[in-house]
Amino acid sequence: MADSYFPRWRVQSQAIEGRVVGPDERLAWPQMFAMGIQHVVAMFGSTVLAPLLMGFDPNLCIFMSGVGTLLFFVLVGGRVPSYLGSSFAFIGLVIAVTGYSGHGPNLNIPVALGGIIACGVVYAIIGFIVSAIGTKWIETLMPPVVTGAIVAVIGLNLAPIAVKGVSANAFDAWMALVTVLCVGAVAVFARGMLQRLLILVGLLIAYVIYAIVTNGLGMGKPIDFAVVANAAWFGMPHFTAPVFSLQAMTLLAPVAVILVAENLGHIKAVSAMTGQNLDGYVGRAFVGDGLATIVSGFAGGTGVTTYAENIGVMAVTKIYSTLVFVIAALIALVLGFSPKFGAVIQTIPGPVLGGVSIVVFGLIAVTGARIWVVNKVDFSDNRNLIVAAVTLVLGAGDFTLKLGGFGLGGIGTATFGAIILYALLRRKPAQQPVV
Repeated sequence: MADSYFPRWRVQSQAIEGRVVGPDERLAWPQMFAMGIQHVVAMFGSTVLAPLLMGFDPNLCIFMSGVGTLLFFVLVGGRVPSYLGSSFAFIGLVIAVTGYSGHGPNLNIPVALGGIIACGVVYAIIGFIVSAIGTKWIETLMPPVVTGAIVAVIGLNLAPIAVKGVSANAFDAWMALVTVLCVGAVAVFARGMLQRLLILVGLLIAYVIYAIVTNGLGMGKPIDFAVVANAAWFGMPHFTAPVFSLQAMTLLAPVAVILVAENLGHIKAVSAMTGQNLDGYVGRAFVGDGLATIVSGFAGGTGVTTYAENIGVMAVTKIYSTLVFVIAALIALVLGFSPKFGAVIQTIPGPVLGGVSIVVFGLIAVTGARIWVVNKVDFSDNRNLIVAAVTLVLGAGDFTLKLGGFGLGGIGTATFGAIILYALLRRKPAQQPVV
C-alpha cells in the first residue's frame, strides 16, 4: 500500500509507441481530456442501453455514472482505474419486480430503487469483510467455473426480453436484424477505436437507416424529432425517490454476488495489464461500487458496476491513469444536465434498441464462456460439468423458487445454485465425465 492516500501522478510522455502510462501517472492535460472523452464514448452505449431496457431515465443514469465513478475514485484513493456504469445484472430482476412492459417510462421504478439500494448495502458489507480478511474466501466460493456460469446466465436469461421486444410485427423484426448486421459489420470490418465502439457505432448506423426507411420512405413508425426540438439545452436531472418493498429488496439484494464476481475479475485484469498488484484495494473497490449503487438508487438511477468496455479501452491505449476517469466522470455530469441530450436518447427506435440488445446479451453470455476458456476450466471434471450445466439451465429457463411470500428469479436461483452446488461437490474426488 502507498504512503499517501492519493498518488502524486507523475507527468509522463507517451511519445514512445507502446509505452504504458500507469495508474499513478498522467499525460499532458489536453491528451488527458481527449482520453476522458474516449472513455465517455466507450461507456455510453451500455450505460444508456441498460436503463432504457428497464424504463429508467437514461440521462439521469449517465449523470449518476459520473457521480458513482467519482465516489469510487475517492474510496480507492485514486489507485484503481475504473469507470462505473449501469449494470446489466439488474435488468431481469428489475423487470420482474416492476412488471415493466418494455415501452416508455417505468411507472414502478421507486420499488426497484429500494431493491437496488439493498443490493448496494450488501455489496458494501462484503467489501468491508474483504478489507478485513482478504479475498481468498470469495475465490474459494466463486472459482472461474462458477463466475463464468453466472455471467453467461445473465445474457441467456435476458435473451427472451430482447427477442420479445422486436417481435411485434415483421417490420420491427427485420429492422432488428438490420441493426444486428450493422453492429456485426463494425465489429468485424472496422479498425482501432471505431471497432472498440462497435455497439455505439452500429447503433448510430442502424438509427440512420431506420430514419431513412421510416421518415423518408414512409415505412413503419417514423422517429418523432419534436421532443428533441422542444427540450431545453440545460436543466436539472429528474430525480426519483425510492420505495422500500421487502419483496423487491429480497429479490435484488443477491445481485451483489454477481457484482462481486464481476468487479473482482476486472481488478485482476487491470492488475495483469499494469503489472501492479491491486489486491490490497479489492475491499475498498467493493465498498466504492456498493456506495455508488446506494447513492444511484436514492437518486433514481440504476445499480452500477465497473465497466469492461473501459478496461478494453485501457488495453488498447495502454493509458491506465486514474485521473482520466475523473475527467470522464465530470463530462458525464455535464451531459446529465442537458435535457436535450436525454431527448435525443429517447428517440432511439424500439427495433434498433432491440437489435442492439440481442447483440449485447449474446456478448454477455459469451463472456461467461470466455472466462472458462481463459482460466482453462477442466470440463472433464464432473464437478465443473454439473455446476455449469445446472446453472445455465436454471438461468436460461428462468427457474423461480418460491420462499414463503417471496420468489427468487432465474438469475438469483442460478447464482446461488452455482455457489452452493460447487461448495457441496468441491470436496468430492474428480471423476470421468458423464457425457
